Amino acid sequence: MTGGKLDVCAERGETMTMTLRILTGVATALVAASAPGQTAISLGTATPGGGFPVYGAAFTDVVNANEPALRIEPRNTKGSTENVPLLEAGSLDIALVQGEVANPALTKPDTPLRIITAMYSSPGMFVVRGDSPYRAIADLRGKPVALGAQGSGLTILGRNVLGAIGIDPDRDIQAIYLERAADGPAMVLDGRAAALWGAGVGWPGFTAVAKAGGRFIAPDAEEVKRVLAKHPSLKPITMPAGSYPGQDAPIATVGSWSFVLARPGLSDDAAYRIARALHKGEAALGAKLAQARETTAANTIAAAPRAELIHPGVTKYLREAGLLR
Repeated sequence: MTGGKLDVCAERGETMTMTLRILTGVATALVAASAPGQTAISLGTATPGGGFPVYGAAFTDVVNANEPALRIEPRNTKGSTENVPLLEAGSLDIALVQGEVANPALTKPDTPLRIITAMYSSPGMFVVRGDSPYRAIADLRGKPVALGAQGSGLTILGRNVLGAIGIDPDRDIQAIYLERAADGPAMVLDGRAAALWGAGVGWPGFTAVAKAGGRFIAPDAEEVKRVLAKHPSLKPITMPAGSYPGQDAPIATVGSWSFVLARPGLSDDAAYRIARALHKGEAALGAKLAQARETTAANTIAAAPRAELIHPGVTKYLREAGLLR
């Protein structure tokens, strides 16, 4: 008798699942049908819980609101190091790429990738619990440190900073690589990690720890010089005071610019429309996300390693808008 009830429940469950699948398919078809002539543009972000998916959501909302001919569709990926090969293979149309990954990709001879927009600068540093004894990066020697997701450009930035100041990330700390960026703050707060590496204004991991009373640790002036000497593609960047709860003073450190990059062959028309939508929506994008206040046409021109690396469709819009000669 019990088995019969279970069979009935299983059948009902299967029926409900099938119904949900059908309804989902119908809903998807209705959405597609409601926007005739739209071009879908896939946007690669990163693992849930990090800054890229948050930025990607704001980017999507603003472009879709300002450009009815396009439909940006964000997709979670493993982050910057996966986004570049996916772009090169044409599996993504555009993607978010952190500077530590973007710069080498863009400096490759005959790279087919092109810049859609500069996203934001990424001042890199560690965050620790407020009651921890750690006051300098050197204090983290031998300690468990969450460096981020394995495929993240932020992780590469952290490894480069540590290596440049004489701390081997594979030997001198207990490096923790996260499956999900969202796991990092909890590990610091419950003591499994002494520190969490991250970067940028409004980064979710920093926000979570700072709200719980966390403190920031950045390279000192001499360490900044050593990092810049070893990695000239990086830049000195200051995180403004008040970027996070309890952060009353600016923090000088190093970092790079992240970019939205386009796959080879993305049409000039699509790139033009994205650039126009972003320029029109700069204020709205900045209102949605503090980091995105740096997503401006002017910063795109200034941050691009070379002008010819900006997508031709974007360049066309920038010239029409009087922002580029």
